[in-house]
Amino acid sequence: MTTPDPDGVREMQESSNGDRAISGAADGAHAESPAFRNTRDVIRVRRALVSVSDKAGLIELAAALAAAGVEIVSTGSTAKRIAEAGHPVVEVSSVTGFPESLDGRVKTLHPSIHAGILADLRLETHEAELVALDIAAFELVVVNLYPFAETVASGAERDAVIEQIDIGGPAMVRSAAKNHANVAIVVDPKNYPSVIKSLAVGGTTLLQRERFAAEAFAHTAAYDTAVAEYFAANLGVRAERPRRDEARLDLSFGNARPLRYGENSHQHATLYTGDLLGLASAQQLGGKEMSYNNYVDADAAVRAAFDHALPAVAIIKHANPCGIAIGSTIAAAHSAAHACDPVSAYGGVIATNGTIDRAAAESIAPIFTEVVVAPEFTPEALEVLTAKKNLRVLKLPLGYRREAQELRQVSGGMLVQTPDTHFADFEEWQLVAGAPADADTRADLEFAWRAVRAVKSNAILLARGGASVGIGMGQVNRVDSCRLAVSRAAGRERGAVAASDAFFPFADGLQILLDAGVRAVVQPGGSIRDDEVIAAATDAGVTMYFTGERHFFH
Repeated sequence: MTTPDPDGVREMQESSNGDRAISGAADGAHAESPAFRNTRDVIRVRRALVSVSDKAGLIELAAALAAAGVEIVSTGSTAKRIAEAGHPVVEVSSVTGFPESLDGRVKTLHPSIHAGILADLRLETHEAELVALDIAAFELVVVNLYPFAETVASGAERDAVIEQIDIGGPAMVRSAAKNHANVAIVVDPKNYPSVIKSLAVGGTTLLQRERFAAEAFAHTAAYDTAVAEYFAANLGVRAERPRRDEARLDLSFGNARPLRYGENSHQHATLYTGDLLGLASAQQLGGKEMSYNNYVDADAAVRAAFDHALPAVAIIKHANPCGIAIGSTIAAAHSAAHACDPVSAYGGVIATNGTIDRAAAESIAPIFTEVVVAPEFTPEALEVLTAKKNLRVLKLPLGYRREAQELRQVSGGMLVQTPDTHFADFEEWQLVAGAPADADTRADLEFAWRAVRAVKSNAILLARGGASVGIGMGQVNRVDSCRLAVSRAAGRERGAVAASDAFFPFADGLQILLDAGVRAVVQPGGSIRDDEVIAAATDAGVTMYFTGERHFFH
């Protein structure tokens, strides 16, 4: 089995020019515009703009870029550091034809730089205009900003602080983040391993670039907030900015669609839809009318399937997975997911992140299922699935994507958060016990760490061969979740790997997994009793990694 990639990087099927792969999905607001060509998923990095204040990891990144034949354009001390390390680098002044001036205040604020960042190469007119202007596009921008907050904290004089207000940096960051359809923007050295991995497999993916863009906008927002608060503090006033607790949340949804009832038959329910490309806008191709519970479970299933880059299937019952798997095909993934818990899968909801073909449909059809959701179905698959008159078949809207914010009503208010879509790279994990994972173990650990995100807390997921084999979910203590996962594995736990969505507060839960014979464990770490937990894994000779991030799902 191919090792799953936590970044969503997959091997690029090169186009005729060997540079860019074109996916079939249209992108957002431009999906209907004939001026736009199809959105590119994997984009090869040929030219990179690198200008960083934080030099951590710079030389390793520059070495990887140079080895991949990427042209590096850089500024000031960054360019000097790269050149001193023996890697080829082009000074920004050579690109702009204008020297860095005013003590470095003006370096990158030039059309030759920003046109190369902002050109939307899905548009033939933009591509032609770059050629006419003799400007080369950038596929990667690596920028982090002047250390403003650190300078303020050092007690520096006002003029020194003012000089640390970055102008060109935020402009480049925001330009690249806006144009993430074409450009990867990296603002944090922790993401360099992900970029280096992308170079090795053909380029950055659209999902990867979207995640980088989200981090980039958060980076500039935090930076501007620090500057605003500095000025406000000097003036003895409160910074006039839209704080999270002061911001206004306006929601507008139309197209009300009454449902038969809510969670129970005595509850009224309505589905409201807007212009978002989510499950609510899916096209129903067959089966009975969707219910409230169908939508809830289908949304959880889609979210779980789309956590993975390889062909994936999630089977959901009452908002919890009874099986998640990846495979070489959707049919193989479904078979593996169903094998996790065939009893619970009866009457469940199935979602995939890829096209359902005849083989996948024939794998699904014999099993009583409430809903099947996928981005696409082949005609042969629809023939098989629609023959089951009660099976609800939903096709996701073209360009399906998660919303930027998740909303949950509480009495008297609304909770808002960004979706949990970030998964720490394996290179960022910390080995705290046992031997380093071999390739197969690493693949299973990476899969399990993504799959456990979809399980209600406290969550424990056992996996082997790219498929869940036992899941413990929704318990009020982690010990019971561990017992449940082992029980549901029914003999398959020995030799499996385990993922925990949050740290083990004591060693007792982990000990259940160790006694059951798991070979490796991935968990966030961070308990005050981590030493006890690590000691238990060490005594058992079991590999254990800390990720430094958790994935609670309430």
